Amino acid sequence: MDATATAARPPIADADEWRRQLDELRVREKAATRELDAIAAQRRRLPMVEMPDYVLQSEHGPVRLVDLFEGKTQLITYHHMWWPGNEWQCPGCTGFTSQFTRLDFLDSYDARFVIVTQGEIGEALAYRDKVGNRMTWYSTAGSPFGADVDAPPGGGFAVNVFLRDGDTVYRTWHTTGRGTEQLTHTFPLIDLLPYGRQEEWQDSPEGWPQHPTYEGWPGSQDIARAYGPNRPA
Repeated sequence: MDATATAARPPIADADEWRRQLDELRVREKAATRELDAIAAQRRRLPMVEMPDYVLQSEHGPVRLVDLFEGKTQLITYHHMWWPGNEWQCPGCTGFTSQFTRLDFLDSYDARFVIVTQGEIGEALAYRDKVGNRMTWYSTAGSPFGADVDAPPGGGFAVNVFLRDGDTVYRTWHTTGRGTEQLTHTFPLIDLLPYGRQEEWQDSPEGWPQHPTYEGWPGSQDIARAYGPNRPA
């Protein structure tokens, strides 16, 4: 941390004043929690739209969209940004998906969470292994599936949610941009810190350390060094 950061400090208060201000903040935190509950309730009441019978590529060959469920009723797909032929793919997507190493808990909810990318399946799987990603990857290269769910070739990332009824698949929800933050543990943890994300757009006290957005994010090479097959023992 630089000298500016070490010089920036919250004001010092006695325990009673600290507790009083924490209690004031807790009122807002509880209100936000209740609002998120209300948003989730509205999400559960959204209509859904029937999907065509797409064919994607898996590690073991062509698969239908319904096959991605592997018998589950619910499916979440993260659509990883992809630049064909690049050695390193989107650092945001690489870092985001590297968090998901233990997904077995979704079994109890009759659900599955996978990655879909526009990359050719061989290239995509090689990249997955290089950066130490442990999710299941599928390719929508040659299929309109990605474009139809707001993740076209050359486009951004996205999250989509689907429901299966027999062999029929329905799309129930979609988000992108900062809407994906609710799926990550990184930003909620960083936001608890006194200095927060330290990005210029954030409302921080005078003198707080701040830098351009994304500057503090680990790059794809950093993710590979931390989680890939050549990571330090």
